[in-house]
Amino acid sequence: MTKTAKHQNLVTLNEVLAEAERGGYAVGSFSPRYTPMIAAVMRAGETAKSPLIVQISSRELGLYDISPAEFAEEFYRVLEDEEISSPVVLHLDHTKEFDTIKAAIHAGFTSVMVDASHEHLDDNIAITRKVVEYAHPKGVSVEAELGRIGTTDFVETDTDEELFTVPEEARRFVEETEVDALAISVGTAHGVYMVRQPRVDYERVKAIRALTDVHLVLHGGSGVPSEMIRKAIQCPGGGISKVNIATDLEVAFLESIGRSERLTNDACCNLAPDLLRTGQKAVENVVVDKIMHFLGSGAKANTGNLR
Repeated sequence: MTKTAKHQNLVTLNEVLAEAERGGYAVGSFSPRYTPMIAAVMRAGETAKSPLIVQISSRELGLYDISPAEFAEEFYRVLEDEEISSPVVLHLDHTKEFDTIKAAIHAGFTSVMVDASHEHLDDNIAITRKVVEYAHPKGVSVEAELGRIGTTDFVETDTDEELFTVPEEARRFVEETEVDALAISVGTAHGVYMVRQPRVDYERVKAIRALTDVHLVLHGGSGVPSEMIRKAIQCPGGGISKVNIATDLEVAFLESIGRSERLTNDACCNLAPDLLRTGQKAVENVVVDKIMHFLGSGAKANTGNLR
């Protein structure tokens, strides 16, 4: 799906990340996880006048019992009913299943991520190339992963194995797949940092950038100190332009309503209205804070080609 006359601010990953690189900031890719939190994320983008990405992964779809169509339906409802004007992307995060990718594109997602990082390089290239060949003719951007990004909570991915991205392999991968964005493994992890500490291998980021001009993505942005994020964004030649943030949003939501265990999406939808509003406001506050103090994307909604 490309931009339409009805939704001129509905854009692809490629569009927002190209502008972010030109502007020296990163765009937050926020996972609401619960459909009632989609509105909170998008309201934050309006408040901060920032482009943003609303995403959900294949594993999250299963854990929270949501279909791509249900997630997209709520996204488009908010886009229309609340007259969202900031540039926004609807993105499918980590997904291994081609059928899920096709279903998301059919539902109106403007970008997708195929994650074949568990495969050998040749197979990862072949699988990613297949998705690119399917998505690009439909105007949909594609993100992929090279190396393996670890996890601490197994919500977005099903392994805690970590394997740093090899710069020379990144160049070959991008050239042979024609992927739009590349999630690189440089030290961060999905989930809450409990024992290990967040880190970013900046020299590896620089080495990858020196060999390819693909948009670079940092997964596992929750819990990473702001100075680390800013340094990764400002690497010479253009550093990270997309940062994934999920866990911080869910933690804020649950803490604000006095819960510790995650809910199903249906249970969230059926919370008392006052609790739901409390949770939405907590999520909105976190997203605004990330935009203003981590990503540097505040007041960038109407700049460059994102007017």
